[in-house]
Amino acid sequence: MIILAAGKSSRMRGKNKLLSEIDGKPMIRRVVEAALNSKVDEVLVVLGWKAERVRKVLGDLPCRFILNKEYEKGQSSSVRAALSAVGDPTQAILVLPGDVALIDQRSINLVIEAYNNHGSPIVVASHKGIHGHPILLSRETFEDIARIDEATYGLKSVVQKHQNEIQVVEVGTEDILLDVDTPEDLQRIRKPRGKHGSRGRSSARGAVQRRRT
Repeated sequence: MIILAAGKSSRMRGKNKLLSEIDGKPMIRRVVEAALNSKVDEVLVVLGWKAERVRKVLGDLPCRFILNKEYEKGQSSSVRAALSAVGDPTQAILVLPGDVALIDQRSINLVIEAYNNHGSPIVVASHKGIHGHPILLSRETFEDIARIDEATYGLKSVVQKHQNEIQVVEVGTEDILLDVDTPEDLQRIRKPRGKHGSRGRSSARGAVQRRRT
């Protein structure tokens, strides 16, 4: 699994959102621990802005760090940096932004199990018809991923190319849709869950932004 943790948190008023605490734990640590507790073979964390501070809160975890020196060029540069570090035997990668703060191992595992059962080129976690994270991309998409950039909308271009081959997995929780872009998003994420387990919806970004099936 590739966890994207290089961005500048541009709407967080100078703070690195990934270091913000959720239920007493840094957001990025929650996300990495969920990945490590899942069925993924390896967790790669892409660092960039304030890399050493992020690395410090993850230092005791068995993940591999990739430094993206070109992180200011956007998320696509982080995905490419991680892809270049993936070993040849790798048959698929999962991509997860580090600010999907409430992700759990169950949701990750459902995506992996769907791929293992059906082998679709792209598998996306979904809730009530809305695509969220993580997204799994098989080896046959790697050449396309290696060419992505922000000008061509990053991973969205890969998803678009394979739009008729996408498998959507209903995971039964809106947590896969909730990311943190602003201080207001962070406050919503921190709220106790309501009667039906909801903390309020933010936006699912990136390659799988709010697409209904």
